[in-house]
Amino acid sequence: MVPDPFDEIHIATLHATRGPNYWSRRSVTRMDLLVGAFEDISSARAPGVAESLVAALPGLVEHQCSIGERGGFILRLQRGTYVPHIIEHVALELQVMIGHDVGYGRTRGGDTPGEYTLVFEHRHEPVGLRAAALALETVQRAFAGTLDSVEHAVAELASLARVDDTPVLRQEVLCGITGGSDRADTRAELTRHGFASDDLIIDVAPGYLLRQGVPYSHSEIAIVLDATLTDVPLRYREPERARRLVAVLADAVVPEGILIAPAKEWEVQDLARDAGCRVAVFATDDDITARDRKVARASAWVSGGRICGEHAGETLALGTVRDGVSVTAQVAAALAAFTLDELHTRTAASVRDA
Repeated sequence: MVPDPFDEIHIATLHATRGPNYWSRRSVTRMDLLVGAFEDISSARAPGVAESLVAALPGLVEHQCSIGERGGFILRLQRGTYVPHIIEHVALELQVMIGHDVGYGRTRGGDTPGEYTLVFEHRHEPVGLRAAALALETVQRAFAGTLDSVEHAVAELASLARVDDTPVLRQEVLCGITGGSDRADTRAELTRHGFASDDLIIDVAPGYLLRQGVPYSHSEIAIVLDATLTDVPLRYREPERARRLVAVLADAVVPEGILIAPAKEWEVQDLARDAGCRVAVFATDDDITARDRKVARASAWVSGGRICGEHAGETLALGTVRDGVSVTAQVAAALAAFTLDELHTRTAASVRDA
C-alpha cells in the first residue's frame, strides 16, 4: 500500500536564483524536498501514476529526459522514477502549458537522507515559485490516486504570468570577489590601490552564491581567491563542486573581461574561459606553472618578499609584501589593479581608434 503522499512529502526550502548560478547561467527556481517514505517508492510501484500524469499533462510526451528522445520521460515513469524527478518535469510542463519556453531542470540528492534538491528554469520568477508548489500538489495527487486535471493550476499560473515579473538585475560593478577566506582583505587591498568606494567592489560569499546566484548583472573583472569553502553544505565543499561554484562569478564578467584565479586551479581557469573570460593567475610563492602561463593574460607571484608580475612577456614589479596582511589578498589585489588599468587603457585606445 502506498503511504499518504500529503503526509510524507514536504517542501524544506523554496526560492528563486537570479542571474548566473551554480546550476545554470539562466535564472532557476530551487526547491529542497523531503520525501519521507517515498525515498524508495517509484512511479512503477504506484498503480496509475504514470497514466494519470500523462492524461493530465499530455505535453510530457515531449520531454526527452535522459533517454534523449521524444517520450523519454514517459518511459522513465513507466519503468519507475522517483517523486523529486517527477516534480521537476511537472513544474516545467505546467509552465509550458501557459506558453513559457522552458526545458532545463536537474534533480540531485540533498544534504541528508530523504532530502533532494531540484532546480528548474523559469521565465517569470513568481510563476516559477508557484509552479514548484503546484507541481508538488499535482504529483501528490497522482500518487494518492486523485489526479484528474491540472486546469486549476494552469489557470492560476496564467493569471500570475500577467502581473509584472520581479525586475531583472541591472547593477553593474567593477569587481566581484569570492572564495573561502581573505575576501574582506582583498577588497581592502584594492581600496589601498586607489579604487574608490563608488567603484563597487562586491564581496560575494560562496554560501550566498549557492543560494541566490550572482547578485549583480555585470562586472569588469572577478577574483576567485580559492576553492576551499566553509559556509556551504559539505557536498558543495568537495573540490569539483567547490570549483564550479566559485567559477560562477565568471558568468557575469563582461565579454573580454578578466577572471583572476589561483595558479594550478586549472578547472576554475577552464570554466572562466568557457564563459568567455580572459584569465589572469596568481600565486603566493613563485610556482606559476607552464600550464598557467599558457592560458594567462597576466600573472603575479611572490619572490624574495616582492610581488612580481608578467604581462605580454614583460616582467613587472607590483609591490612589496607587507607583514600583517594576507599574502593572498596582497598578490590578488595587485594583479587585479594592474589588469584593470591595462583593461581600461586598452578600452580607451579602442575608442580613440574607432
